[in-house]
Amino acid sequence: MANIEKTSGAADFLRLPIEEMESISARFEQRLNDAQKAAPPSKDWVRKAFRRQGAPRCPVRLKRLSLDVVVRYGDALADLFCEYPDDVVCVAPYDITIGYQPPDKADRINPVRVMMTDAQWTDEWGTRWGHAYGGVGATPVDHPIKDWSQLDDYLAHRVPDPNAPGRLDDARRVIEMHRDSKYCVGMIHLTLFERMHALRGMEPLFMDFYTSEPEVRRLSETLTDYVVQLVHQWAKIGVDALLFTDDWGTQTSMMIAVDMWKEYFEAPYRRTFDEVHRHGMDVIFHSCGNVTDIVANLADVGVDVVDPIQPGAMDPQEVARRFGGKVAFSGGIDDQRLVSHTPQRLKDEVRRTIDTLGSPFGGAYLVGPANVMTPEIPIENLRALFEACHNQ
Repeated sequence: MANIEKTSGAADFLRLPIEEMESISARFEQRLNDAQKAAPPSKDWVRKAFRRQGAPRCPVRLKRLSLDVVVRYGDALADLFCEYPDDVVCVAPYDITIGYQPPDKADRINPVRVMMTDAQWTDEWGTRWGHAYGGVGATPVDHPIKDWSQLDDYLAHRVPDPNAPGRLDDARRVIEMHRDSKYCVGMIHLTLFERMHALRGMEPLFMDFYTSEPEVRRLSETLTDYVVQLVHQWAKIGVDALLFTDDWGTQTSMMIAVDMWKEYFEAPYRRTFDEVHRHGMDVIFHSCGNVTDIVANLADVGVDVVDPIQPGAMDPQEVARRFGGKVAFSGGIDDQRLVSHTPQRLKDEVRRTIDTLGSPFGGAYLVGPANVMTPEIPIENLRALFEACHNQ
């Protein structure tokens, strides 16, 4: 996790009262929703772009933000989104590290509080998370399935209910505002691999692939059942696509061999994505790092949009040459360079990326940063990014 205090000096926004942070975040969301509602319809041509059927330009998604950057820039950042609204509406129903909290839950976790202070908490799956003051994001610090002898009890009593009343209500309210005119995307985080290592721990899970195949497959089957039920729930709301996250890449390669990936994960993904397509929705699949070795496999199991093409880990030109026209792309703008480049250099990079990943393939590229934008990015660089992405 990046430390904001160290990288950008004294960060006054970190010292704001929690109530003020909540107010800034709520006002930001309201202004963005108002801007989206006022923007011209984009649903049909964005769908054409992702399905590689031709589009007037590449669609743009810039609402890929940490809470910290929203709190830091507030209305100034909202002004950019009002001037340059995203072409897609991506909605997560709850924080990925907390999970669903029923309205009557006695000890509700405050997402703003835990993501802006020193905090630890346990999500609905039993994974314990930690966030450090001045850092961005959270990481698991404890795991509920420490030994496979706990698996039977966990599967019987501790897996959350994907059909819990109200689970997607917060997302439903946003989708209902926009689904008639905007391409709307529901988000399913920690889809399979990420959920497995959140439950077991990363190192134990890597060993499990070799030593505990029956248990791994039982857990995988249950998690896939869970995700398929979520797909059904999202379909009832009426979204155009679902975005799934499972990080598979390191900076240089896959975390596991492709043959092992295929053995354990190809069939569950195919089953899940077939269900998405059965409901007429598109599949956007997020995996950080260098996943070049499985892009063809992802397309084969039903992925329509690969997210992100991450410069520094993947070669965009190689990806475009090998897979352009077979799958749509997303990301591609190096979020780390957003901190250090000059505004003009950023604009030049955006233009090159569009020319590499999008223009040759009928606009089949969702323009935006390769990962979450963080508070170290200067506001003038954010403006340059917005201008370049939209003025294609």
